[in-house]
Amino acid sequence: MSTAVKHDDFQLPVMSGYAKESYDLCKAHKLSFQRCAKCKTFRQPPRPLCNKCHSFETEWAPVKGTGKLYAWTIPMNPIGKAWVSYMPYVAAIVELDEGPRMATWVTDVPHDQLKLNMPVKVWYDDLTSEVTVAKFKPA
Repeated sequence: MSTAVKHDDFQLPVMSGYAKESYDLCKAHKLSFQRCAKCKTFRQPPRPLCNKCHSFETEWAPVKGTGKLYAWTIPMNPIGKAWVSYMPYVAAIVELDEGPRMATWVTDVPHDQLKLNMPVKVWYDDLTSEVTVAKFKPA
């Protein structure tokens, strides 16, 4: 079992396996998703087996970084002291134009202006010198 790296009381992801590949691409500001090299079905989250054709062949496919707000919630209670300064924030599911959905944050928009299917675009938050995460803002 992996343990997360601690950074200012946040639990950062462990850089290994498919997560490392994904975060390395994100660090380069290239939003990419694993997909089946055989049938081209996106695999999100990354995993070894395609749930459509059962192939183990994989590739990383870049996406434009644009999509729509699919679902969101606004947490009001911090889950730890590191979260206090972020409260409240928008935890969201974004559906990218190419099809895959991802869990993320939506920023730069007043909470009362969030709309279902609102167009969004990616931006990159460099948390540390090694960890960058993709977040979204209105397009």
